[in-house]
Amino acid sequence: MFRRPTFDYKTPQQLLQLRDAAMATRHVLDEVAKEIQPGATTRHLDDVAMRTLASDGATANFALEEDYVDAICVSVNEQIVHGIPGDRVIEPGDLVSVDAGALLNGWNGDSAVTVLVPGGDPEVSARRAELSRVTEQSMWAGAAALASAKHVNQVGTAVEDYILSQGDYGILREYIGHGIGREMHEDPPVFNYHISGRGAKVQPGLVICIEPMLTDGTEDTVIGPDGWAISSADGSDGAHWEVQVAVTDRGIWALSYADGGAAALAPFGVVPTPLAS
Repeated sequence: MFRRPTFDYKTPQQLLQLRDAAMATRHVLDEVAKEIQPGATTRHLDDVAMRTLASDGATANFALEEDYVDAICVSVNEQIVHGIPGDRVIEPGDLVSVDAGALLNGWNGDSAVTVLVPGGDPEVSARRAELSRVTEQSMWAGAAALASAKHVNQVGTAVEDYILSQGDYGILREYIGHGIGREMHEDPPVFNYHISGRGAKVQPGLVICIEPMLTDGTEDTVIGPDGWAISSADGSDGAHWEVQVAVTDRGIWALSYADGGAAALAPFGVVPTPLAS
């Protein structure tokens, strides 16, 4: 979607500023999630995002990217990522992925969640809920691996291993996670699957976004007529979760969560360590 400039390992003070941007992004996701209900349009969700960013003194970093004008991406059902807000109406049982970002004091936040709308066919809803659960937990498996990893590509191996342990899912190959800092998308690339090679060194000051994108069908995708929305080629449902994680000299901290990801990391035996103030 976007270019990735080279990156620097961040100082402790810069990590605090990145945490502020990440929490502004979390605020957007929390407010938008409240509005994901039958009858709402995806444009309404973007309006909520814009107002929330303004209330925090932040800017929509998505809207600063070339040819993109909205604050968030909203992807529904067969759409997996990069859905443009518009007239689409949320229906009962829809699976809605929201990707959001914030630019605050020169630093970037970027995170995503997937929300299952109540209602609809119970069997379809159960399948969609499981897809979202596996996607989210694979993200946390990757974050947990970062706590002891020597190189970034160990994260992708952990993400894929978790997914494979849960069943047969399509793992998007063309779209991956990334570093983040002064630019929203920086090096290093963060894969959602095992690749050869080690990747960037994991050391204090590394900040990455781990963002698995899965379908319950094929991994093959198609780009919509608008040139943005990425959908599954076979019409299967997609889910997208993203967390922004920092490495410190004492461990890791999920910048996108007030508790540093403690509740989600606990099942993996990882305790996040707060940033030094």
